Amino acid sequence: MGWTLAARQGIRLLGQGALVAGAVGALSFVMTRALPGDAAYRIAAGRYGYDMVDTAAAEAVRAELGLDQPAWQQLLHWLGDLLQFRLGTSMVSGDPVADEIAHQLGHTLQLSLVAWLLAMVLGLLLGGWSALRSAHWSARWIQPLCTVLRASPAFVLGVVLMLALGVHLDWLPVAGHGDASYLVLPALALALTLVPGITQVVGQQLQQVLASDAFEFAQTKGMPVHAALWRHALAPLALGTLAYAGMQLVLLVEGVVVVESLVAWPGIGHALVHAVISRDVPMIQGTALAMGLLFVLLNGLVDTAVQWLDPRLRAPATTRANGSAA
Repeated sequence: MGWTLAARQGIRLLGQGALVAGAVGALSFVMTRALPGDAAYRIAAGRYGYDMVDTAAAEAVRAELGLDQPAWQQLLHWLGDLLQFRLGTSMVSGDPVADEIAHQLGHTLQLSLVAWLLAMVLGLLLGGWSALRSAHWSARWIQPLCTVLRASPAFVLGVVLMLALGVHLDWLPVAGHGDASYLVLPALALALTLVPGITQVVGQQLQQVLASDAFEFAQTKGMPVHAALWRHALAPLALGTLAYAGMQLVLLVEGVVVVESLVAWPGIGHALVHAVISRDVPMIQGTALAMGLLFVLLNGLVDTAVQWLDPRLRAPATTRANGSAA
């Protein structure tokens, strides 16, 4: 029987998600156990405060949470819960990890979506200007600007934006969560990490279109430039930009951890950092798992969009299905 593209894509995503879940959970557990210091003291400090922690409080936490059990038993217990779609309970707050992640995930998705859309807009504008106005003096600054942005980590970009837009100009709030103005600075910091690559892809795609025979023929017939670009550049530009954006989604997911912690944005990345500090293993595993699955989902959606836009990617599958039916 023939499977549709959506069904095959869904099965592939489920397989990738299962692999990510097991790998992320195991690696998070091993890396947390490898951190120096006593986990019981850190967890007790997260509960009661560093000034209120003593040996008795740490030992009570150790006995309560079973931290004296062998590591392999603790890991198997978490994997068993995961198979039952349970992420456990936070060792610090005592709340279910799934409930805390559900609250934080909305903030992270909001920030990531705004950052991605902002990066696409800036990349399209800069890439289009560099290709269509290459002789203009302003286009000569685009490549050096992209080089600087490419070499700058999200942390550095965030600090620069905080100092420039938040402290000196007082245009935007530096940190926290509130109205839409609180979203601009962290979204811009994340977007600027993606802008150089998108600008390069857009510029190269437009240069290829401008040098193509189809575009020259359209100009020979008297078609306006904007109409010729809309007809001959839209499809390759959309495919190239989406394909690149899918490959660079890992930068967005990584940057979320840094930027959310920097500006105290109440998302998954911010929660992950606090969980690492307090050695809250279930929370570390849950947040890392959510970020891994988020990357798999976003990458799968981009792949599906690219295959939907490009019939050539669907042709082999259709041919094989017809051949099997025959």
